[in-house]
Amino acid sequence: MRTYDQAGDAERTAVTPADSPSAERRAAEFTDRRRGVIRSYFHAHPRIMDVVVVLCYLAAGSGVVRSGDYETNLVAHFSIVLACTAVLMFRRDKPLTVLAILLVFEIINIAVIPNASNIGVSLWFALYALAVKYRPLLSFSAAVGVAIPLSLYTLFIYQFPSEYLVVDGPTASQTTIISTIMMLLANIIATGIGSTVRSGRQHDAELRQWAIRNAQLASVAERNRIAREMHDVVAHSLTVMVALSDGAAVVVKRDPTKAGEVLGQLSQTGRTALADMRRVLGVLREDAGESRSPQPLHTDMGALIEGFRQAGLPITVIQTGPPVPEDPALALTVYRIVQESLTNVLRYGTAVSRVRVCIENKLIHGQLLVQVYDDGRGTVDTSIGTGRGIVGMRERAGIFAGTVDAGPAPHGGWSVNAVLHPAEGSE
Repeated sequence: MRTYDQAGDAERTAVTPADSPSAERRAAEFTDRRRGVIRSYFHAHPRIMDVVVVLCYLAAGSGVVRSGDYETNLVAHFSIVLACTAVLMFRRDKPLTVLAILLVFEIINIAVIPNASNIGVSLWFALYALAVKYRPLLSFSAAVGVAIPLSLYTLFIYQFPSEYLVVDGPTASQTTIISTIMMLLANIIATGIGSTVRSGRQHDAELRQWAIRNAQLASVAERNRIAREMHDVVAHSLTVMVALSDGAAVVVKRDPTKAGEVLGQLSQTGRTALADMRRVLGVLREDAGESRSPQPLHTDMGALIEGFRQAGLPITVIQTGPPVPEDPALALTVYRIVQESLTNVLRYGTAVSRVRVCIENKLIHGQLLVQVYDDGRGTVDTSIGTGRGIVGMRERAGIFAGTVDAGPAPHGGWSVNAVLHPAEGSE
């Protein structure tokens, strides 16, 4: 099959993404380390945190008892405190509803017991929970909104006790205004803390999603690399073995000695393919520490060419320019491009009388050119093959910001032209 667009129609290697639960677990562990021990504990036990909030509110409401102000209606005071306490337990689930109910209780509280020490405190916890769950526009608007009724009562109805005033200090009116401003600021601060926590949680969620996507992409890339190596090893080795076995069948009666040499080469090719496949499959083993993927050395190019020659291809190798940089990844890329190109010639080419492999290192332009050309006619059956070989070559060239063009040559035959940029490569 020699159609120019075969790579475009090729089906990509099917892969299974990374195990999402495993990636989620690792991301959650990373988030817990960022939170610290105490925050992680309360995050994992939210109801315990609710109890802590309630205890803090009860401590704020006990100021009337500690002050010794026995003129205060303690029954009404503690009734309101207990009611607010019960409502606060639901602040995490229904923050808007809880805020509305607590606002009513706070209005009753300031009307019945204007000197209570817990005026507005329950609203702080409710506003915090609201800001954690909703956007800042809604939460800050609610903070200002719930401050309005209490501020109006404080400014126009509440009478500041004269015994609390000091000489040369603020007047009663000034103290009332200051109290109103502090009430509004307290609401805004509580909302701001909740909004900050919301932003932090959103950031943690984004980090978790990024970690999961990164793990999935890494898994896809690794599986594609394994599939690409498997294709190169299997396609090349089986093609050479088929050609050698056909050649042995032809010469076995005419020249038994030559047939024996061909069969020996056939056996060696099979053993090499088996070793390469074991190294590729070894990537799937987590307990192996050594490099397991087939990494042919640059000097293996001679053995590769000789193997194809023994399989029947009349190959001429031309190498110009300075020596190719000693980069294992670059050597593997060149090796695999040449291997896949010659494999296609052996599989699909007919009436091939000349194959040329040209490797040119244009050091001035920072380019490494690899060309494989044959003068055959190509197979008539265009249904053979999947195009994954050309896709694999282009993926390998992409590592070095390169391109691969494969198609019919202008004067007949098939041509593969790869342009690599070694300086831009990354392993």
